[in-house]
Amino acid sequence: MSLPEMKSVTSSNIDSIGYDEHNQEVYVRFVKEGLYIYKGVPQHEFQNLMDAPSHGSYLNRNFKNVYPYERIE
Repeated sequence: MSLPEMKSVTSSNIDSIGYDEHNQEVYVRFVKEGLYIYKGVPQHEFQNLMDAPSHGSYLNRNFKNVYPYERIE
């Protein structure tokens, strides 16, 4: 599996975030927990995540229990 381009972010628990526009998948590499994929995420929601003042808080509030996800690494 090839990952989309991962962009480093300033966050205490997230290292980098990537987006596969074709499959609407967000990839999140956490500092300690590994790499997760969130499925069925529209492009505007990925952009909101990238623009959020706190990536971790936004992910927690708007992705968990909304989009199916799994740990892949």
